[in-house]
Amino acid sequence: MADNPLKTSDFSSKLLEIMNHVEYRRVESGEDMEEVERLRYKAYKAREVLPVAAKSMIDEADFDSQAYVFGLYYYEQLVSTIRIHHVTPDHRVSQSGGIFPVEMDAFLDAGLSLIDPARFAADPELSTEMPWIPYLTLRPNIVAAAHFRADRVMQHVRPAHAAFYKRVFYADTVVASRMTETYGFDLTLMATNVIEVGRKLLTRYPFFISSASEQRMMFSRTPNDTLPPLTIIPTARFMAEGDLGTDLPL
Repeated sequence: MADNPLKTSDFSSKLLEIMNHVEYRRVESGEDMEEVERLRYKAYKAREVLPVAAKSMIDEADFDSQAYVFGLYYYEQLVSTIRIHHVTPDHRVSQSGGIFPVEMDAFLDAGLSLIDPARFAADPELSTEMPWIPYLTLRPNIVAAAHFRADRVMQHVRPAHAAFYKRVFYADTVVASRMTETYGFDLTLMATNVIEVGRKLLTRYPFFISSASEQRMMFSRTPNDTLPPLTIIPTARFMAEGDLGTDLPL
């Protein structure tokens, strides 16, 4: 996740153009979940980060009531995936909570609402030639923060990737480094205070902006819902200039 040599404005324009060929899918069917599992295994094996003793790349947390698994498709090809947890004081299921329980509980005990992404996986055969994949894969984190009016977006990442999250997401370090039994290597816990830096983040990277309708398509779950939308088109490129797509007190 090295810095992109393009200027931010040029890079944002490029990603907004790429969005013409990108769609998200909320993964809930067995067939789509199998495709996600294959991609997770392929990506983690290539980077030698397979969880220790893991028998499957799908776990119970994928089906938690406040978990959302997404696939990012480019020209209808799955190129990456991510799982997002909406974590609240009353519903504490999260990947970061299993690794950094004391620190996560401190946020929740203070009454904060958190977005906790996990299971980021990108096709290793495409990542080098498509350096924009991490940005658009992580974009639903910001969409979720707007939809749920969250206080923080969490990141548990390898220490070598911490600079990327600090630069792009203005993330603060919560735990600098901790050895994890689940993965067998060190992880860093970081947090983006979206209330404080949200406006700056969306202004600098307008491809993170989303409309209220896109937010609902990604994250709405009501008793009247049947199946999630087949495809979700990113709306950033359709937003009027100056419209950040959220009424958060940014």
